[in-house]
Amino acid sequence: MASDDRSAIASSREKAATSFNGYLMLLALFAAAALPVPFGLSSGDEGILVGSVVLTVIAFLFVAAGFFMIQPNQAVVITLFGEYRGTTRNEGLHWIWPWMGKNKVSVRAHNIHSDKVKINDLRGNPIEIACNVVWRVADTAQAVFDVDDYKEFVNIQIEAGLRTVGARHPYDDMSDEDKTTLRGSAEVVANELREELNDRLMVAGILVDEAGLTHLAYAPEIAGAMLRRQQADAVIAARKKVVIGAVSMVEDALSKLSSDGIVELDDERKAAMVSNLMVVLCGDREAQPVVNAGTLYQ
Repeated sequence: MASDDRSAIASSREKAATSFNGYLMLLALFAAAALPVPFGLSSGDEGILVGSVVLTVIAFLFVAAGFFMIQPNQAVVITLFGEYRGTTRNEGLHWIWPWMGKNKVSVRAHNIHSDKVKINDLRGNPIEIACNVVWRVADTAQAVFDVDDYKEFVNIQIEAGLRTVGARHPYDDMSDEDKTTLRGSAEVVANELREELNDRLMVAGILVDEAGLTHLAYAPEIAGAMLRRQQADAVIAARKKVVIGAVSMVEDALSKLSSDGIVELDDERKAAMVSNLMVVLCGDREAQPVVNAGTLYQ
């Protein structure tokens, strides 16, 4: 789904609601509870007494039904007969008309560690991947009215976004063309995951602050083969480095012998010396010295 389509669906927008000071209304509640009972009533005026008591109880219940408390990093979505009237984010005691609906929404940061998901990377290799996401409600109207259950919506979209980002890149670099990998480019992958989730959760008024991979491994069925490949790559890389270093050392040795006039070697002897030095420098075992008691050409 494109971003423009999501914006078209998300028609709700948060706006500020109007509420009364709860502490002033609390004083009114006490006043309603202390309404004086008419004095000097005769024995036939019991109806007036009962009516006064009933009115006092009704007034008390009416005022008490409109109170609600907002804690730090909490918001209350207010509706009137199904119509959105606004959101209150101010902390403290508030009061609204009792027939108005109140829906509390936490705007604190939520931390979710996803389950391990089995997907295929860019090369089709099965891998296991999981992530950690820190999110919060940015628009309470969208979270309450534009999705059925915004918490469940977040959980589902995290898995979907993780699958999307995980399939964009290979697990590891197998060629020089792989600039970004899941294992070697953690920061790049984390930024892509956060952007993908923000794009997906925009319809619900959810903002992702942080996202990153917490688990990454080959699936068990290919883990052994991939481990052997990694070991082979490591051996090849080490051998390559040894050979390059040996060539440089041989070149320096020949240049030093020639420049200092220690010995003059023809092409055949240079080739033999290069061969011997490469065997010594690149061999797995220590070289056994051979003492030549004759001339250079014997």
